[in-house]
Amino acid sequence: MACSSYGIIDAVKRVIGITGNMGTGKSTVLRMLEELGAKAIDADLLVHLVMAKGTTVYKEVVGAFGEGILNSPGEIDRKRLAALVFSDGEALKRLEAIVHPVVEGLIWEIAEEAEEEVVAIEAIKLLEASSERGWDALWVVTCRPEEQRERLRAQGLSEEEIEGRLKAQGPISEKIKAADVIIDNSGSRGETWEQVKREWDKMQVKGEGK
Repeated sequence: MACSSYGIIDAVKRVIGITGNMGTGKSTVLRMLEELGAKAIDADLLVHLVMAKGTTVYKEVVGAFGEGILNSPGEIDRKRLAALVFSDGEALKRLEAIVHPVVEGLIWEIAEEAEEEVVAIEAIKLLEASSERGWDALWVVTCRPEEQRERLRAQGLSEEEIEGRLKAQGPISEKIKAADVIIDNSGSRGETWEQVKREWDKMQVKGEGK
């Protein structure tokens, strides 16, 4: 049974927190769990939602970082914002203080309303930032550093941007220390699927034993 700062999740549900650094393949693991029957919650998509033009978060972020982060339609340009915060640790903390509480609240609302028995939540920092353990198992997704950087380059990030973002996220070793499950996503999709399915099956057996 998972417990969050927003209340206790239905005792029948089990919550998997998925984390890891950029480019390791967290979204891949999330979608695999969704295929297996979990309710998938992508924190980054929720960030897009709460930062949309006109929202309270939008106004606070623009107030904190200025209109220089806006594109021509007046929406927050996340690339411009990233250039500011990933080069300034204090700016990143300021942004997270605005965005994270709202997104975390949405995550747990969705989790509580889900009909699925298993909820999988993907987030880079929100899970670690929670004041209480809000999941039944923390899965950390890893991959070889060279593979991780290649994926980030494929996303259009420069070497400078990659360095800045990886530095801001901290070493993966700290996440691994807190992990209940480690998924190595360095290989093929099939190899990753085998790991995810194995852990899913273990969780189903444990659930039946409750």
